Amino acid sequence: QVQLVESGGGSVQAGGSLRLSCAASGYTYTSYSMAWFRQAPGKEREGVALIDNYGGTVYAASVKGRFTISRDNAKNALYLQMNSLKPEDTAMYSCATKKYDGGWSQPDLYTNWGQGTRVTVSS
Repeated sequence: QVQLVESGGGSVQAGGSLRLSCAASGYTYTSYSMAWFRQAPGKEREGVALIDNYGGTVYAASVKGRFTISRDNAKNALYLQMNSLKPEDTAMYSCATKKYDGGWSQPDLYTNWGQGTRVTVSS
């Protein structure tokens, strides 16, 4: 059974840091690109960052320089280090597996979504 489980969310003040984790099981994790998405209340889901199976990364302009995506293939784990957090980073963060070719930030190209972990940043 394919499963992705996120953890590490919480409430922090602006300028703080959090590290999100995503544990993958039930499939050949290392064969796929993985990404973090987020969805704020009343807004559409947006891509935050992607890491391919060679370690190449891409980031949304809004988080570049503040967030770092990484993966540990031995542990089937995906991470998102978030520094210098801003109130506008408040959202539900989810990890997902990129199943289809196309633009990295398109949610329809992903499968195996986790349940998400909530991040709240106060000013």
